[in-house]
Amino acid sequence: MKPIIQLENVTKKFNTLTAVDNISLDFQKGEILGLLGPNGAGKTTLISMICGLLDTTSGEIFFKHNKNEKATRAEIGVCPQENIYWPKLTCKEQLIFMGEMYGMSLKKAKERSQKILDLLGLAEKSNIQAKKISGGMKRRLSICLALIHDPEILILDEPEAGLDPQSRILVRNFIKSLTNDKTIILTTHNMDEADRMSDRVAIINKGKLLMTDTPDNLKRSIGEGDLLEIIVDKDVSERRADLLESLSKKVDEINIKGYSIIIMSKNIVEKISGITEIIKRNGFIVKKMTLRENTLEDVFMHLTGNKLMTD
Repeated sequence: MKPIIQLENVTKKFNTLTAVDNISLDFQKGEILGLLGPNGAGKTTLISMICGLLDTTSGEIFFKHNKNEKATRAEIGVCPQENIYWPKLTCKEQLIFMGEMYGMSLKKAKERSQKILDLLGLAEKSNIQAKKISGGMKRRLSICLALIHDPEILILDEPEAGLDPQSRILVRNFIKSLTNDKTIILTTHNMDEADRMSDRVAIINKGKLLMTDTPDNLKRSIGEGDLLEIIVDKDVSERRADLLESLSKKVDEINIKGYSIIIMSKNIVEKISGITEIIKRNGFIVKKMTLRENTLEDVFMHLTGNKLMTD
């Protein structure tokens, strides 16, 4: 099946800074593709080029439609990271205004506006000025504005930013309900959001595309077994070699950084006693232990050697 959007060797430079570095990636109809990476990874720059807000320095972006580029771009809806709205217009007024800007009739714009407000739990706020609703509601209103013209491609830049837990669930369920007829590009640094929402995840760091696959396949790619994370009382750097040598005889994979020792192995519960004994023999006090399944955070750390910093 031909991708609805295809990126070939796309690069964007700002003077000496390479924000997006030779990325090739496709987006399939009806899927949610999560762009996962820390702040500054190049995610927003990448979607700005897809939207036509920025030109590529090199490389090509192809759309499936046999139309001119202007018509194709009009079929993209964008919810940027920062909420954009008209403070003095009511929720419904600004949706109607945006709909008319896209060429909709007044009647159709009114009908579409009310429908989207209902779906995103804003029906009771239809006639309230946007400046008077809560931050979470403003976020939902921004998603409504991106959807008013019923675009085929929806780009959501950190859609859960500022949402309370109840609104987060509402938005997640709503986004998933759109995949029957829309392609959704979701940018986030939230691993849980990417894992729960995405059909595929593209991991980006420092402008480079590191890996693309389903969340489950990405997690399996770093090995089988559960993860044991141990926090000790001091930096392990000086004893790193000794710890690696001793622990590698008991477990499958080890990642040591700072005060943290992350171990992956099958049947790890049975090995905890021996692991902690080795750590104590090397002069460390175990302060905290967490046993869990591996996550997309672990995939990112495996690929880069660093945690996915979000601040």
